Order: sequence, then structure tokens, then C-alpha cells
Amino acid sequence: MVAQQHEPVLYQEIIHALQPRASGRYVDGTVGAGGHARGILDASSPDGCVLGMDVDAAALELALANLASYGERVTLTRASYDTLLDAMHARGWQAVDGIVLDLGVSSMQLDTQGRGFSFQSEAPLDMRFNPESGMTAAELINTAQESELADVLFKFGEEPRARKIAQLIVRARPITTTTELAGIVKRAYHERVRLHPATRTFQALRIAVNDELGCLERALPRALEALQPGGRLAVISFHSLEDRIVKRFFRQQSKDQINPPYMQEYEVEKRASLREINRRPIVPGEAEVRTNPRARSARLRTAEKI
Repeated sequence: MVAQQHEPVLYQEIIHALQPRASGRYVDGTVGAGGHARGILDASSPDGCVLGMDVDAAALELALANLASYGERVTLTRASYDTLLDAMHARGWQAVDGIVLDLGVSSMQLDTQGRGFSFQSEAPLDMRFNPESGMTAAELINTAQESELADVLFKFGEEPRARKIAQLIVRARPITTTTELAGIVKRAYHERVRLHPATRTFQALRIAVNDELGCLERALPRALEALQPGGRLAVISFHSLEDRIVKRFFRQQSKDQINPPYMQEYEVEKRASLREINRRPIVPGEAEVRTNPRARSARLRTAEKI
């Protein structure tokens, strides 16, 4: 595969957040094409190392080509970021200096025909980050009960017309392609809306198929365990559901839970384990959004292990 250089979302902000240094060890849990990893490797020259993880074989192949010049300083492994402790231990690492998680679907995945992530072009309804395992979006919408579908669309897509869309989907089954599904969803909207009517539905199905929120909730405490004191965790999210999980975890871990005298507010007392670097999320600037409109919803939160 030919190497393709690209600048990922909030590139400079990630480097500033992690503050890579020589001899440091870093995990890119969603390495994609290797953009953030490349920046970390450059900033940690001459001997900083990166462990890059991804469940998408096509992404890893591209990352391998893009990062080949860094030699043994980079290790790539096909695995989900919620298994980062296992991947680190397999590499011989017990703790790391920084971790970056760039959540959601990548531009490469959206633009690759046949993956089914986008409603802009016709493709089979797949939507799996790892095309070799798990239920496809087509299998989900063609087998789930109407109430289950409505719950998925409302919970993961925050879709206000979830019940109507679920009803239309069940009536139209079987559904096999992206454009077919997008057309069905559009029938639930008779008026002009700012977002494409299928946006929330496609987001919800993708999140459900890949268990994205569950993966994030499992990964955050493991990432905290993986960091050495002073190490930093930087997370880029693209919608409120992800950002809410990250914000809640950072806030919980940045507070002392010590009972006041003669009271028991907490069953288990513990000191704060994180320090929030930015309490408000960092967002892309106007110039980045003009260059890459998909960056407009990105939110970066960073915390440092105490």
C-alpha cells in the first residue's frame, strides 16, 4: 500500500497535550493511518517509542507504510484499545508516558467504498471497524425487534424520531444497502432539516455494531492504570455521548473521596488519581474546520496521572 501523509484532527493540540519527550513510551489506541503517532514519534526523537493499536486491518496496513521510516521505534498491533494493557505487556511495557484515543469513525473509513459507514454512496450495510468479526449493521436492522431498534436509535443517535424510523425500517425489511436505509429514514422527515435525516441513524447503528461506548468505558480505567505518574491521557471525541463519558470519568478521578469526620459518604476512600489539564474541551480552530469540515465536532480532553 502506498503511504499517504495526512494531518489528523487536532494534530498540534494532541502534541501539546501529551508533551512527548525523548525516551518516552506512548500508546496510540486508535492509530488509523498513523498521523498522531507520526507526530508523537517526531516530538519524542531520537528514541521515543509508540505502540499503535487498531482493529481495522486496512488502517494498520496504511500506518505500517506511513511509519516505516521510524523502524523499531514503532510497534503496530491489531487489537481494540480497551485491551491496551495486554498489548503493552506483550511489548514488555509496564507503564507509559502518554496515551491518545481518537474516537469514532475515521475519514479513511468513511471514504472507503464498501464499508457502509456513509450514506453518501451506495454500499452494503456493514459498518464494522473490524470487517472480520461481529454483527453487521444489516444483520442488526433486519433481525432486531422494532422496540429494540427504536432504543438503539434513541440511545446512541439521540434521534428524536427513533420510533417512527424503527417502524419504517421494520416495514421495509429486508434492507441491505446504505442508500436504501437512508431513503427509508428520510421518509420520517417531511420538512427540511439542518443535518441529513440519516446522520443520527447511521451514527447510532455504527456505535451499536462496534460497541463503541462500552469499549470507551472499559478503556478509560485501564488507560489510567497504564500511565505512570505524570503521564497524560488525551481523548478526542466527536459527539456528546462519548464526551460525556470522558468528562464524567475525568471529574470522578480528579476528586478526593475522603469521608468527613463522623460521616461515611464513601464506602471506599481514595485520593484523586488524575488532574484535568483542561476542564473545558479544546475544539478545532476555524482554519482547521475550513480545511477539514469533519473536524468541526471534535472535542479534546486531557488529564494527567497524579
